[in-house]
Order: sequence, then C-alpha cells, then structure tokens
Amino acid sequence: MQMMKKIFLTALFYFLVFSAFTQTLQYAYPVHFLTLDIEQQTVKMAYMDVNPSNSNGKTVVLLHGKNFNGYYWKGVIAFLTAAGYRVVVPDQVGWGQSDKPNIHYSFHLLAANTKKLLDTLGITKIDLVGHSMGGMLATRFTLMYPAIVEKLIYENPIGLEDYKTFVPYHSTEVQYANELKASFESLKKYQQGYYPQWKPEYDQYVAAQFEALQIPDFKQATWASALTYQMIYEQPVVYEFKKIKSPTLIIIGQADRTIVGKNLLSKKEQAQHGQYPQLGKMLHQQIEHSKLIELKGVGHIPHIQVPGVFKKALLQFLQKD
Repeated sequence: MQMMKKIFLTALFYFLVFSAFTQTLQYAYPVHFLTLDIEQQTVKMAYMDVNPSNSNGKTVVLLHGKNFNGYYWKGVIAFLTAAGYRVVVPDQVGWGQSDKPNIHYSFHLLAANTKKLLDTLGITKIDLVGHSMGGMLATRFTLMYPAIVEKLIYENPIGLEDYKTFVPYHSTEVQYANELKASFESLKKYQQGYYPQWKPEYDQYVAAQFEALQIPDFKQATWASALTYQMIYEQPVVYEFKKIKSPTLIIIGQADRTIVGKNLLSKKEQAQHGQYPQLGKMLHQQIEHSKLIELKGVGHIPHIQVPGVFKKALLQFLQKD
C-alpha cells in the first residue's frame, strides 16, 4: 500500500510540474514558419526572428543542440537584442515546433535549410553561435557558406570526437525502441548530467524537451530523434576544423563530460572520452584564428549555468573589430 501511494505521489508530482511548465513554455518571442520541400514532402520549419530597438546592423544566428530547441535561447536573445543585434533562432526540422518528417537527416541538409531561411529573410552576413549539436551544424554551415559567416562561436560543441570509432553501433530501430521509453523523469535524469549541480529552474528545459516530443505526436517525434542520433554518429565533422577561416570563439565548460552514446560504453571507456578540457584545446589548435575561454566548474550549457559570464564573453568577441 505504501509503495502504491509513493508511486502515485511521484506521478502526481511530475504531472503537476509538467502541467505548470506547459502553461508557461511559450517561446519568449513570436514563432514564424518557413515552408520547405524536402524529399517530396512539404515541411514547415519554425523560427524566431527578433529585432532590436536600436539596430547595429548585425545579425546573430543561434543553433540549438540535440536535446534542446529555441526555447532555451531566451536569455541570450534578450541580451543580444539589447546590444543592438538582430537574432534569428531556428528550430531545425526535426526539433521543437518544426515538423519532424521521416527523411534522411544530414548536417548538409540542416545547413541548407538554415541558408534558405536567411535568404528568405534577406540576411547575407551573420555571426553564428552553435551549442552542443549546434556546434556540429555550425561547422558544416561555415564550411558550406564561408562568405556568410563573419564570426563563429562554439559553446561546448559535441562532435569533437568521431563517436563511431569507439561507440558501438546499433540500428535506428534499436535507438527508437530505447527512446520510446522516455519520460519527464528520464529526460531530467539525463539533463542532470549537464550541470555540476541541479537547480529547480532547470526543470523548464526538461519540460521544453518533453513537450517538443509531443509535436506532432510522441512516436513520430521519437522516430525523428532516433534518425538524428544516427546523423550525429555517422557524420563526423572533427576532421574538418582546420578548414575554418572565420574568426572563432570557443567557450568550454570544463566540467562537461558529454559523449554521444555514453550509455553504451564501460566506465573505463567513458573516462577516456568526453574530456572537454582536452577537447577544447584540441579545437583551439585546429582553428587558426580562434580564441579559447575555459570556464572552471561549468558543465555543458554555460549560457544557462553562468549566463552573466557567457554574456560577457560573447559580447566582447562580437563587438571586437
């Protein structure tokens, strides 16, 4: 009886937490949609396009990570627009409020979609910020469209290792079956690994991920998520950093130990990879015109864990001639 009561109270707690957040999880700025034709399907891509009160004539594009969407950029959008920047924040196709079609996902495709969005908005020059998986996409975008990217900013990017060289392969069907087990509680447990210490205000980012998995429905969104896991696994960018010529800022939380497919590794193998203090230095050495900022005690998401520090570092780099 006591066990049943405990289970009921736990379920009620998470229901109330999620219900509370879903009433406030509206993106901080209006969401627009761009229609794209992908593999003979009509697909809608969600994005925010936020203009400052006093423009400096520059545009910053923010690229989200694998377990995120445009929602978690709200604080960054606020300080960038206050500083005069126009800010464009796409939910990549397959994420957030965008459609989640059954297609072949690639970083080339996502980069081309982002370029189409910029062309539609009449934007020809950008400063590009990529967090986590967004760092892999920012790499591909910069390599495909180097003339557009004036400055490149990495925030704890993944893809600094070639995961397929040490993480065992498993099929999309197996990945899908595993991801079908996702719940608010399991997603929270995973996101807790992003921070040295969890705070209650981080629950909203779990809710944002969970809510996005209900659009248009859980199974379709989860299949897209499984496909994009394979994209990360099969399409490394680590061998191409030397080709980047744009001035680059690298912000690395030193407590980050993110590995794509970490649960498939032994503890010994986990300790040999995802070492961001070393990976950040490697990235810095690979890119000729780069600056490395190392943040002690900071995990995978500096712009949430230490927003003031992130703001200072980003603005100083963007505003430097």
